[in-house]
Amino acid sequence: MRYNSSALKIISKGFTLIETIVGIVVLAISFSLITTLIYPLVEQSADQLHQIKASELGQSILNEIQNKAFDENSDKTGGLVRCGENTIVCTTNDNLGCESHERNASNACVRYLFDDVDDYNDVVLFENSLSEDLSNLYLGYAVKIEVCNDADYDGICTGSEDNFVAKLITVTITTPTGFDIVFSTYRANF
Repeated sequence: MRYNSSALKIISKGFTLIETIVGIVVLAISFSLITTLIYPLVEQSADQLHQIKASELGQSILNEIQNKAFDENSDKTGGLVRCGENTIVCTTNDNLGCESHERNASNACVRYLFDDVDDYNDVVLFENSLSEDLSNLYLGYAVKIEVCNDADYDGICTGSEDNFVAKLITVTITTPTGFDIVFSTYRANF
């Protein structure tokens, strides 16, 4: 408070209690509106980061699988002996997966021993090809791999079993927000 010496009046400056409360209520409402507008944007920016990490992970897994032999009965170094030719039998859709020599003592598949594409069928993993655990780098992510014979390239694994031209490799990455990203490629018999 201040006194005016000429009129001896009390001149008060400031807000009343009611004005202060109204101001606080208006600020609270405006902050809640701003927060509800910004929060979805924050989630969307996280989704983009998860999609980028999933893309990198999916591509690295596909690269690893593509560098393996087409089939257990094919030449591991590339193309001289191919299953499906000269009475060499290819693995059917019912028998895809890791073989006995690619398992450990507890009968679990050992990824660094995989030598052909179909060894990855029905693999759920979170380690790199050297069996180093990557779960701390990809917290909340899940990886599922499926491989099947698909001679007619239609994306359906119920194709003809007598023509082993290609295998469909599908890698599904589930992000921490529950979004599935599917990567697919073909590995031809060469």
